[in-house]
Amino acid sequence: MSKRLPTGIDVLDRKLGGGIPAGSIVALTAPPASQAELFLYELTAGRRTLYLTLDRTEQSVADSIVGSSARTGKPTIRYVSGDAPLDRAGQMVKSLPDESNLIIDPINILEEQEAPRYRNFLNELQNHIYNTGGLAVVHGLEGRNVPALRDTTEHMVDVIFQLETKIQGDQIVNKLAVPKFRGGAALPETIKLQLSERVAIDTSRDIA
Repeated sequence: MSKRLPTGIDVLDRKLGGGIPAGSIVALTAPPASQAELFLYELTAGRRTLYLTLDRTEQSVADSIVGSSARTGKPTIRYVSGDAPLDRAGQMVKSLPDESNLIIDPINILEEQEAPRYRNFLNELQNHIYNTGGLAVVHGLEGRNVPALRDTTEHMVDVIFQLETKIQGDQIVNKLAVPKFRGGAALPETIKLQLSERVAIDTSRDIA
């Protein structure tokens, strides 16, 4: 069995037998109107992390992490501008040290580039993460306009976390599915989560 890297999110690590296999790429897909960023912030607590932001500024991401109640680390944050984002992101990935985390938030902008160049970027990312024993998490927004290359992303990554956020009556219900897990077992059931200030299991019972 390959070495498992803890995500920094205790509830997930227990469910996944200790974490994610080293050298994996994880896609976290979630609605923009959700607390999915808590997953990314808590991931920074596990080990040194390079956080590539493609929408928000470096300062905005840093302020959000510092202001979070979740357990976090001190990631290196870099903004990837809209000019040739695949090239810029690729250059930054090459500098990622061994056994490090990489976060790309969101991946949508890269998915809007030319298909052959995007596939090449993902292949190079996979090679680097595998060779350095790291862990990469790409955040895919599942909003009104999902990029055409999302299927490519989900096919090439090793693990998929699907977060569903719905309003049911007077409650916000968050459920996490892990339908794909190379190098391990996908979870047979969804996990009901509490995502107010940090990632935690929701122990409340559904009333029929």
